[in-house]
Amino acid sequence: MRLTTKGRFAVTAMIDLALRQGDGPVTLAGISERQSISLSYLEQLFGKLRRHELVASVRGPGGGYTLARDMAGISVADIIIAVDEPLDATQCGGRENCHDDRRCMTHELWTNLNRTMYDYLESVTLAALVEQQRGREAVPCVTVIRDERLRTATKSASILAE
Repeated sequence: MRLTTKGRFAVTAMIDLALRQGDGPVTLAGISERQSISLSYLEQLFGKLRRHELVASVRGPGGGYTLARDMAGISVADIIIAVDEPLDATQCGGRENCHDDRRCMTHELWTNLNRTMYDYLESVTLAALVEQQRGREAVPCVTVIRDERLRTATKSASILAE
């Protein structure tokens, strides 16, 4: 399997959208800026995500995109498949004709890998990725607050010592 930028960018953009949709529709321009993904590329990806009913578009002032379903019901596999990312490690695309129109000796190995990859990506939900990201975002904030308190306490101690 070769996961290209298409699949990775689609998953990243969906996490960004899910994190921010509580404040209303999220613009692709905002996602583009935050994630350093080309706006025109996002437009292509979101067209596919919309056709697969993973996102919904909201037109007009204050418009943008929202999730079309609950994030717990969207798997990483759903996202990757929606943007036409193949989840196939075989050379023949599963047609069993990669070796002179015959099945190659390793076909079963790659087919089992495909199944394992799909099962794993199907088991990871957008909700789990959002929760994981929220956990990551919370830790640096606490660290910054602690560091700032330490700096403030150190400054106060040096002023008092003088």
